[in-house]
Amino acid sequence: MKLSDYVRLLVLAAIWGASFLFMRISAPVLGALPTAFFRVLLGAIGLVVILAVLKTNVDFKGKLKQVMVLGVINSGIPFLMYSVAARLLPAGYSAIFNATTPLMGVLIGWMCFSDTLTLRKGAGVLVGLMGITLLTSTGPVTLSMSVAMGALACLVATSCYGAAGFLTKRWVADKGGLDAKLVAFGSQIGATLFLAPFFGISAAIHPPATWGNTQVWITMVALGFICTACAYILYFRLIADIGPVRSLTVTFLVPPFGVLWGVMFLGESLSIAHVYGGGLICLAVWFVLSQGKPKQELSR
Repeated sequence: MKLSDYVRLLVLAAIWGASFLFMRISAPVLGALPTAFFRVLLGAIGLVVILAVLKTNVDFKGKLKQVMVLGVINSGIPFLMYSVAARLLPAGYSAIFNATTPLMGVLIGWMCFSDTLTLRKGAGVLVGLMGITLLTSTGPVTLSMSVAMGALACLVATSCYGAAGFLTKRWVADKGGLDAKLVAFGSQIGATLFLAPFFGISAAIHPPATWGNTQVWITMVALGFICTACAYILYFRLIADIGPVRSLTVTFLVPPFGVLWGVMFLGESLSIAHVYGGGLICLAVWFVLSQGKPKQELSR
């Protein structure tokens, strides 16, 4: 990897780490569903602007349907789950849970896509579960039903990310590929269409007590344009340049930024649970991303 690749990974991690900060500001005011909906809607609008400025030829090569379904799995459901978590957990916690994405990828790949489960990967999953348990049972947040539900929402989101990785390879990469900007754009269209009816019904039956102030909508614009539109283009470009496995290490770098932004801008406390729980999850990610030996493979 070149120095520019490491810089892009750090920039992407800082951006996605900030998304948990922005959701922590907007979700308690607007609600989980409006936050998720406006994030994908503003992300799609931002991508329209980017495609127009770059004069990109919008040709999905017959893959629009698949890309839109990927958007539901990779954006619609996860963004909703993280918006739910933002009402229940500090931003730093959600960012650390996001690092379980490779672990969920291992389990889903083994259970659903006939992917090999090695001893090293299995150990990574177990260590990751230990880190999650430690993080939710100690520290500044007392374990309760709401905390457990917040943690579960994060894990549903990372499970979707894990499944989306395999589906992207099967539906897009293995069939000739597609411009990263178009994959990002099509996915946000799919996520917006998926969330729109739920948002409409929710807004009609039980609208938010307030639609927020200028600060809330500035964070929503940042969440949609920077943390979604620009971030996904950067991420898909990294996959094309350095491969999916190396690009996945961004989830290892997101938690420090998520915790840092929460401490700096929201006054969240830093505890030993962040260090030990986050450390175990990072160790688990290293196990998953490192190469195992063929003779250690476990047959399902």
